Amino acid sequence: MAVKERVEAVLNVGLRVPSIVLLDVLYRWDVGSFFQKIQRSGLSDNPLFQYKYLALYLHYVGYILSLVLLTLPRQHLVKLYLYALTALLLFAGHQVSRDYVRGELESGHEGAVYLEPLSMNRFTTALVGQLVVCTLCSCVMQTKRIWLFSAHLLPLVARLCLVPLESIVFINKFSMIFTGLEVIYFLASNLLVPYNLAKTAYRQLAQVVEVYGLLALGMSLWNQLVLPVLFMCFWLLLFALQIYSYFSTRDQPASRERLLFLFLTSVAECCSTPYSLLGLVFTVSFIALGVLTLCKFYLQGYRAFINDNTMHRGVTEGITLLILAVQTGLIELQVIHRAFLLSIILFIVVASILQSMLEIADPIVLALGASRDRSLWKHFRAVSLCLFLLVFPAYMAYMICQFFHMDFWLLIIISSSILTSLQVLGTLLIYVLFMVEEFRKAPVENMDEVIYCVNGTYRLLEFLDLSSAVITPCSHFFHAGCLKKWLYVQETCPLCHAQLKSQSAADAAPADRAPAGQGAVGEEKPAEGGAAPSSSRADRRSPSDGLDTPPSSPIPHLEGGDEAGGGATATPGIRSDDPGSSRHIYKTRDAVRGDVVGM
Repeated sequence: MAVKERVEAVLNVGLRVPSIVLLDVLYRWDVGSFFQKIQRSGLSDNPLFQYKYLALYLHYVGYILSLVLLTLPRQHLVKLYLYALTALLLFAGHQVSRDYVRGELESGHEGAVYLEPLSMNRFTTALVGQLVVCTLCSCVMQTKRIWLFSAHLLPLVARLCLVPLESIVFINKFSMIFTGLEVIYFLASNLLVPYNLAKTAYRQLAQVVEVYGLLALGMSLWNQLVLPVLFMCFWLLLFALQIYSYFSTRDQPASRERLLFLFLTSVAECCSTPYSLLGLVFTVSFIALGVLTLCKFYLQGYRAFINDNTMHRGVTEGITLLILAVQTGLIELQVIHRAFLLSIILFIVVASILQSMLEIADPIVLALGASRDRSLWKHFRAVSLCLFLLVFPAYMAYMICQFFHMDFWLLIIISSSILTSLQVLGTLLIYVLFMVEEFRKAPVENMDEVIYCVNGTYRLLEFLDLSSAVITPCSHFFHAGCLKKWLYVQETCPLCHAQLKSQSAADAAPADRAPAGQGAVGEEKPAEGGAAPSSSRADRRSPSDGLDTPPSSPIPHLEGGDEAGGGATATPGIRSDDPGSSRHIYKTRDAVRGDVVGM
């Protein structure tokens, strides 16, 4: 059963690829410029030029037929291809008969075919070919009436009956006319089939839209047509034909630089239309998915597919390619310009894939360093992948700097690769620290501070985008938006899990129940001499409202205490016997005032 489903899935994709090819060909063919060339060539009296508007109509009819073939149900699509295959077989049978009659006319032998060896060989070859054609047509159409497909056998039967050669020519034409009449009768008997199919499809679409909506209809068509796989197969077909056409006209082997240029120009040739560009986008997405899946399998084996992360599906890389191609007008450029632009776009896409690989490898490497797992093979796989992610992005940045002049924009492009190498270096340093602590008898002092310093160093480029940082009472800083989202989940520090708002303070949320001048950690406090906030406002405050900017200061802040006669007042709701209170919890306003930094 599984084999049958796979065959049906392959047919569902393979039989729809020609419709995408036809759409691509129709998009490339400019009817107006085609007729202008005919007019300039002096062929204005050509009948083709006289029926220009008819050709335009046929051009649009081709679009409609392509869309019909694309959306046709699989069972009807299979029947359509079987009918087309039968027509091709009948045409091949008549070609064999015509070649046989021409050979007989050239030989001039009108006697019995078995009296001359050459005539006998021609007759035997033609007869075997015609019988094979008849059998295949009968099998394809699933009928036992084989005589329906035997009209092209009439010239052979006439030759066997010693009919004159001039009469055999007429019999051959009659057999062709008879087959044509059969085809016309078949088409006429099935003339209403497209109308019935369209009517049924419209009724089903109307029901789906009425019950589920347009979004459900789009998702259903997306899944039934398997559009990503369809466009990927279409693009791979174009790319294979482009590569074949190049090597079929070249005898000398190409150098490494020549192969790189060949790859870029072939890709550029295969993304000159919207259909081929979509094919390239889906191809890149599937390649990214394959690379990330291979990365997971290399690190964790089959365990990586138990709890698979839906974030690493290659969608980001495909969307990145599509956005960059649309913004830069890729399909409107000349081939050589398109190739150079594609080199930059593909560099960005590969850098994104490497960053996704790092996101997969980073927690696994750190978990191995912190655990007591002594499996050398696991550590080797993790470290080897990190070394690859350390060296390869730097090599990519070096190679692209060799092809392009270094300027500010190129520096922005290669910054992602440099950042990936820096992040991998930080991960390896933390891994080494974990391993050193594992093999030492005594724990390493200030391990947390060292790890924080390493993280802060190799993530410096990430925090350059900060316009302001929020410092918690436990001396950790975060993006304001990130910390606000975290506080909606739980009111602890994301790093050390220290309470940012005590349970007693959470129970006494209304402001009329809290003592004047005091508040939970993360709440705003009025300036000295100012009025306290109203109780209605305090009742509406969320756990993260401490991140809001107070009216007197444009910088967000979190406070752990308040001034009371110039002395340090402990944060309400936190016990003084907390082991970490001397280091993290107790804060004065003077100490916290310098914790908020603008970067």
